[in-house]
Formats: sequence, structure tokens, C-alpha cells
Amino acid sequence: MTNKQKAFVDEYLIDLNATRAYKAVYKNVKSDDVAAVNGNRLLRNAKVEEYLNKRMKDREKRTEITQDKVLNELAQIAFANGSDFAKVVEKPVLKEDGSVLLDSVTEEPIYYKTVEMKLTDELPEEKRKAIAGIKMGKNGIEVNTCDKVRALELLGKHLGMFRDKVELETSEKGVTINIDIPRPGDKDD
Repeated sequence: MTNKQKAFVDEYLIDLNATRAYKAVYKNVKSDDVAAVNGNRLLRNAKVEEYLNKRMKDREKRTEITQDKVLNELAQIAFANGSDFAKVVEKPVLKEDGSVLLDSVTEEPIYYKTVEMKLTDELPEEKRKAIAGIKMGKNGIEVNTCDKVRALELLGKHLGMFRDKVELETSEKGVTINIDIPRPGDKDD
């Protein structure tokens, strides 16, 4: 393996952009198209692929960031519910003196619905991980959660649940060609 190939892998690990990494190492290449083709070709080179996998494993050990940890975090975000953080409750309407207001006909207490926030200290850690931010808004406390739909999408992609489809149409006879683009982890049906 050459020093430039090693340098390419080091650059590639910064942002996983093969085009940028190739142009950073092979300074004479100015075209993005040429860099993209050659960068992807390098990624398929057996020695480069082996070195890249080794470097990624080393980084995983060093940072202790594993695929399992990432999937676990995504799952905690994806499966969190609004009721984990707040609940709707009924409370009696109180008069100025603090006594309960009663219905004049039935003599039953009058209730109103409100939202009670759960104390963050009482939430399990896996639920707190889904919270993106908490602030005092003009209508009270606002709890913003991480993007649940995006987390579900990423988990689904990891599990190979989704396929991209490309449709090409020709001007002759209105022929449409549908191409399924398999994702990593897709199983043949």
C-alpha cells in the first residue's frame, strides 16, 4: 500500500467524502468527477479497504463509539413518547378563597384540563436522551425532543427496510424503467 493511499484513508475518515479526500491527497486533480471516480475506485481496492477497516476499528476502540451504541441512542429517540415527559390531568377549578368551585345545578366540582410536566430528575436516563432542549416559552415550559421520524428512518435504513426507486422515462413509446437500488443489508426476496 502506498503512502498516498494511506493519506487518502486518513483524509476519508474525516468526513467519509471520497471525492474531497482524493482531491486533498492528489493535488493535481481539480475535477470533482475525476476525483469521485478515482476515490470510489480506491475504496474498492482490497488493501485500501483493509487499511480503512483497521483504522475504523482502531477509532471505534479509541472513542468507544460503536454501531451498537449509535443504534441504541437512535432507538431511545425513536421510541420515546410525549407522555414520557408530560401528561394531561384534570384539576378542580378553585375560587379566590382556595375552595373548589361547584356546578350550581349538580353541586359537583368543576374541572379543567391542564398539562403537568414530569421532573427531569425523575425520568430514566434513556428517556432524557430523547430531549433536545428545555426552555421557558411564552406559554410555559417547552420540551423539545429529538426528531423521532428521522431516528426511525435511520433505524429502518440500517435494517434494510427501505429501497430507493429510480424511474427513467424515454420519449419513445412512453417506456418507463423502474430500478430498485438496494441498500446495505437488503435481503433478496
